[in-house]
Amino acid sequence: MPDHLLALDQGTSSSRAIVFHRDGHIVSMAQREFRQIYPQPGWVEHDADEIWSTQQAVALEALFKAQLKAADIAAIGITNQRETTLLWSRRTGKPVANAIVWQDRRTAPFCAQLREQGLEPTVQRTTGLRIDPYFSGTKLRWLLDHVSGAHAAAAQGELAFGTIDSWLLWKLTGGRVHATDVTNASRTMLFDIRHNLWDRELLAALHIPESVLPQVHPSSHVYGETEPAMLGAAIPIAGIAGDQQSALFGQACFKPGLAKNTYGTGCFLLMHTGRAFEASANGLLTTAAAQPTSAPEYALEGSVFIGGAVVQWLRDGLKAIAGSGEVQALAESVPDAGGVMFVPAFTGLGAPYWNAEARGAIVGLTRGSTVAHIARAALESIAFQSAALLQAMSRDAIAAGGAAVTELRVDGGASVNNMLMQFQADLLGIPVVRPKVVETTALGAAYLAGLAVGTYQSLDDLAAQWQVERRFTPTLPRERAAERMAEWERAVRQTLAA
Repeated sequence: MPDHLLALDQGTSSSRAIVFHRDGHIVSMAQREFRQIYPQPGWVEHDADEIWSTQQAVALEALFKAQLKAADIAAIGITNQRETTLLWSRRTGKPVANAIVWQDRRTAPFCAQLREQGLEPTVQRTTGLRIDPYFSGTKLRWLLDHVSGAHAAAAQGELAFGTIDSWLLWKLTGGRVHATDVTNASRTMLFDIRHNLWDRELLAALHIPESVLPQVHPSSHVYGETEPAMLGAAIPIAGIAGDQQSALFGQACFKPGLAKNTYGTGCFLLMHTGRAFEASANGLLTTAAAQPTSAPEYALEGSVFIGGAVVQWLRDGLKAIAGSGEVQALAESVPDAGGVMFVPAFTGLGAPYWNAEARGAIVGLTRGSTVAHIARAALESIAFQSAALLQAMSRDAIAAGGAAVTELRVDGGASVNNMLMQFQADLLGIPVVRPKVVETTALGAAYLAGLAVGTYQSLDDLAAQWQVERRFTPTLPRERAAERMAEWERAVRQTLAA
């Protein structure tokens, strides 16, 4: 059995490939950015062919950097930006339009219609989700409605729908396999996560034919093999999970009550809840956790739409910094935010607020406010939003007879910011724990693939590999932390009132 695994990590702004040794350490990494397409305000698209070409290129580059051949790879795991929606021709393998990205809000009016028709209780009961443009179902319906001849072609079985994992799987296998895993299916707003099957009532409500849908398998499953000419030999594709469930798996959060937060473009907080479907009473989503077997497993999830992207706005929009790496020094040049609160609702507010119409606001400005105060408030906004999610999550857990989260495992690009992680611990009042390997999204995909082909024998093997790099313990008095959270909620209310 080869000692290496290849993870394909297809994200919102870049395609990456990471070669892992079976012990979990990174051997090599390659990354390429691709274009973000903004046809009009609120619309975000990707060129799926560009995604494929960058993903194939980085896979080859990572193998070259590791001085490995395809035969040295035990299996490939795929993890991907979730909800991003694509429709392609089964005959030609060509997309019929650009992919509609998870951030895209064009289907908000259609979502409002579905809510007015009373569909939301069915959606929540069946899928664990809310009706929102975030999810794939209404994006797929938009493509069928707006691409000439798409409805007829779909009805005749000529079109294939997929999230990005399905697209990569199709391309890697030369069009032989049209499939996805339960985690990606669970984000479509079309999938019954209690029984792990496509829901015919929801398909009928959205006028989507079953013929376009991929087969659904457990996250750890041998889906097929790569075309030998593609990477140099046939490699099993044996793990697939949406990026956030993959990160939960890579953080070894296999048991109820274990939680992780990924600090990327957005922030995504997930807590494993075991094999019981628990609906949230606090604005969170119930979603499928990565499933090593056919047995359903669940997680509560809260999504912050604008996390690390607020730093990009400071760089590109406000021109406050020349590079993202400068933000911590600028923020630390002042002792606090000076009363400034930044609510980065550039694309609405996600959980637990769920307000698509909210827009960003900076409040509390005085004549003494500087760009450093705004930068600090921007960083703090990431922690405030995440703290609101964890508080809601703990309330749900306690109501279901469980316990509040006792530590938060963190990963993603902004998790390397020590000031932010300390502030997060201070707001939460629990330790924030950063692992030695912060590339947990890719690691989770590699672990899922390794389980399927026998590189690992059990979840215990994987849990033993998780190691702490740094633990941030709370230093702020709980009364002061509560005051800070109250200030945040007041700022959010001001944003919503606007």
